[in-house]
Amino acid sequence: MCMNMSTCSKTLHHQNLISSSLSLQSLAKPGSLRFFFKQKKEVGKMEASGNHGGIQQLLAAEQEAQQIVNAARTAKMARLKQAKEEAETEIAEHKTSTEHGFQRKLEETSGDSGANVKRLEQETDEKIEQLKNEASRISRDVVDMLLKHVTTVNN
Repeated sequence: MCMNMSTCSKTLHHQNLISSSLSLQSLAKPGSLRFFFKQKKEVGKMEASGNHGGIQQLLAAEQEAQQIVNAARTAKMARLKQAKEEAETEIAEHKTSTEHGFQRKLEETSGDSGANVKRLEQETDEKIEQLKNEASRISRDVVDMLLKHVTTVNN
């Protein structure tokens, strides 16, 4: 995009000179004197009209634009690298906290599990003892009842 009318007209003039130079070069054969004089004449026209400074300005602007693009690219790459490092750090922290939480839960349930097993064993032993006491208490009555029914004959 042109900054002012004089820059635009100079740019357009440079483009016209370059295209006319290219068309002249295509007509002339390299190595001939005619080619050499036409080249020299075109260069002389460009220098004589003061357009050489305009070309230099365009080249300088192009170099400056390239430097800006390179700086932006470098800044982008640095930011991407920083974001990647931040993400890796955050992932590691999350993994560590999740692992600690898991270990804590595991210890809590493992401790409860051992206590639950002991409690269940104790309850089971108590039930077995109750059943043995009950069986020994009523076993005599059951034996007497069975003997009575087996020995009694009904006609």
